[in-house]
Amino acid sequence: MTDIVSLTLHELVAAMEKGRVSSREATAAYLERIEKVDPVINSYVTVDGEGAMKAADEADKRRASGQRTPVLGAPLAIKDLLATKGIRTTCASKILENFVPPYNASAVEKLLAAGAVILGKTNMDEFAMGSSNETSHFGPVKNPWDITKIPGGSSGGSAAAVAADLCSAALGSDTGGSIRQPASLCGIVGLKPTYGRVSRFGLVAFASSLDQIGPMTKDIRDAAILTGVISGHDPKDSTSVDTAVGDYLSGLEEGVEGMVIGVPKEYFVEGMDADVESLVRQSLKILESKGAKIKWISLPHTKYAVPAYYVIAPAEASSNLARYDGVKYGYRDQAVQGLSAMYSNTRNKGFGSEVKRRIMLGTYALSAGYYDAYYLKALKARALIKRDFVEAFSEVSVIMAPTAPSPAFGLGEKIDDPLKMYLSDIFTISANLAGIPGISVPCGFTGVGAPVGLQVMGSYFGEALVMRAARAIEREVGLVGVKPEIRAIVG
Repeated sequence: MTDIVSLTLHELVAAMEKGRVSSREATAAYLERIEKVDPVINSYVTVDGEGAMKAADEADKRRASGQRTPVLGAPLAIKDLLATKGIRTTCASKILENFVPPYNASAVEKLLAAGAVILGKTNMDEFAMGSSNETSHFGPVKNPWDITKIPGGSSGGSAAAVAADLCSAALGSDTGGSIRQPASLCGIVGLKPTYGRVSRFGLVAFASSLDQIGPMTKDIRDAAILTGVISGHDPKDSTSVDTAVGDYLSGLEEGVEGMVIGVPKEYFVEGMDADVESLVRQSLKILESKGAKIKWISLPHTKYAVPAYYVIAPAEASSNLARYDGVKYGYRDQAVQGLSAMYSNTRNKGFGSEVKRRIMLGTYALSAGYYDAYYLKALKARALIKRDFVEAFSEVSVIMAPTAPSPAFGLGEKIDDPLKMYLSDIFTISANLAGIPGISVPCGFTGVGAPVGLQVMGSYFGEALVMRAARAIEREVGLVGVKPEIRAIVG
């Protein structure tokens, strides 16, 4: 057990079961590595070392008394927009810089009940608005594979922490690709479950009809384990669906023989990185050799996904973020007199430029005279995109495509060009608009060593089939355990 931090979650828990390592030892190893590596990566906003060690000791006591869960004693990280009782939850924004929630998000509560250890809260784009993790009030996250590159966003801190072995696994959130895109760029696994599969209670809202919580892990088995733990109906979330949670591990190794894999022609676009396209096509050929049938399909309304998303998401954000006014909690500008000036200055100084941009876009789209022209039309486009998927899944088992159109780009490269930045999510947005599950699994590296992810999408509550297909890629490509050379960075 010389390198505890390199183990997958299920390998670590198995080692604990065999008495080869304790949760206390594993947690201490992660905290030591965070102290050494994270000043370079900047993946954490808050590290709760004292709380983590206390939880680790409790997990060891539970195991000694005979209790068993698939995450008991595993040190995890939580994206900093999930409420954690007694631990600062900032959404990477100045306006919530010192906010400490009095309760846990339901997904966090389930992990704690199962004995997981929370190491801390991971960095992110402010209020989850971004594709590069450069809009954070606490500074950008660096990609562990190349610290001159972005890790993806908005769950870039969680992705980087998993890739750099700064936690055994993490939770992220996905509104338009914010789990899958950074997973692709950091060479890890990231799953966005079906909308309603995981409770959103305690998730600080960005766009409520799109947001989902999901796992970011070192391999598919870990994703299946975490999804099983955090899924299930929750009466505290009105959008939570009351349907049984399956055993996501039981069919994981069954392979793709007889599976019909749909490949949408709209996801192979002009300008896409050549290495990305080549690696995805190679993966499809591998699956075909393993008995899958590859079927090219059309999702004709894909071209409307980005414009529809960037009307719907900002509109919902403008409503959700109205609560941050300096009155009940969060940052308040003390230098002004009068209520109206306090509101205005608090929001102007408390929010970053990207958040303010989206609030203004959303407010405009919902304003009198423009609602029908923009928001209502976007909802109609969303319905057509959803119908495309429903029709496609009547003919295919899963859909496969690139996760992102390019590998990680340079820090600062697109931050001043919102349109180029928004197009980073061109392949992931549709799954959020339709509410279907999607996963990104590593499928190779570009010529310069940058990770590339393949995306697998499935029908509603089809997470088991999605992970089974992704596991076939993982097994054949064999990238589990391939690590970025962080040690060369930190000495």
